[in-house]
Amino acid sequence: MIEQLLSLPVVNQISTTISQRQKDELPVIVVSHPKVRAAVALQGAHLLAWQPEGQEPVLWMSSASAFKEGVAIRGGIPICWPWFGPAGKPSHGFARNMPWELTDHKENDQGVVLTLTLKSSEETLALWPHDFTLTARFTLGETCHIELESTGDFEANSALHTYFNIGDIADVSIKGLGGSFIDKVDGAKAKQETGDLTFSGQTDRIYTQPQATSEIIDPVLKRTLVIAHENNADVVAWNPGAQLSVSMADMPDDGYKTMVCVETAQVSHTHTSTHAAPARLAVTFSLRK
Repeated sequence: MIEQLLSLPVVNQISTTISQRQKDELPVIVVSHPKVRAAVALQGAHLLAWQPEGQEPVLWMSSASAFKEGVAIRGGIPICWPWFGPAGKPSHGFARNMPWELTDHKENDQGVVLTLTLKSSEETLALWPHDFTLTARFTLGETCHIELESTGDFEANSALHTYFNIGDIADVSIKGLGGSFIDKVDGAKAKQETGDLTFSGQTDRIYTQPQATSEIIDPVLKRTLVIAHENNADVVAWNPGAQLSVSMADMPDDGYKTMVCVETAQVSHTHTSTHAAPARLAVTFSLRK
């Protein structure tokens, strides 16, 4: 799926390394730069792919995902805002299901910066009664930095719901999550655990005292994914496991084996945004052999 997205026919060549393309019903911005290849759907400001030169894809995309207007994309990095999970409808907020605008782009020898913007409208006000400007900035090169900034007068939850591409869920471990978590598979019970997280079935945890950096140790792909979180209260770790994966129409039956979500999140507490002081949530990804 990643290679298919990066190879879509060009609809509009925006600059030397940036072009607009089309995947079914959705416009996609593709970056083809000597340092990096990447793709962002305008719906949801949804990063679909980030692949530094010479590396395996870092993000996971479902081959069964729909690319239809108003339908959430499975994989990549959905932006969950202004709520997380089933706190409102649609689930995980409306930002990931709405068309954003590419409002700025820059490029240099090191990579590309894309800025996308979503503003309140009659449609959003019917779902959430606040005026806002939401900005997503993607700095794409040998590392990937994402900043989500919300301006207005409100409180909100948010998450960068990142699906990482891994060799095998049975072999990966995750460091830096901290010991305190809410176990959503077990009735949202508060629990404590020591050591690294490994996976033996469905896992859905909100870690409420995470370290500033998480690491996904992947012995199959022989690399470590380093995730540096900023301005977050929580880190969410999720893998659907075999049974849930089979029940999901937009995921292959064995899709759970090659993905894991480690999400920079603000879900146990809200972020407060004002016009003078926008709220920010940010993350930086890098690779270590």
